Amino acid sequence: MAEELTGPQKWAAWPAQFKDYIDELRLEMRRVTWPAWKQVRATTGVVIAAVFVFSAYFFVVDTVVGRAVTKLFDAFTK
Repeated sequence: MAEELTGPQKWAAWPAQFKDYIDELRLEMRRVTWPAWKQVRATTGVVIAAVFVFSAYFFVVDTVVGRAVTKLFDAFTK
């Protein structure tokens, strides 16, 4: 295990640690496989459609449950 740096040592080691981080980041970004533009458009379309479908579903469920709760409260308060 690496020894723990304290005080001024920690500040002195920061630039080297940052450079190592950037180097590792660049290496990792070279390994990334990016999707094709056609695939990005298709999956974006699926996500947008799913958002609209789920929002419509939750709108209907919220309306039905809201009306049921209102009727239930009205029945007990009369």
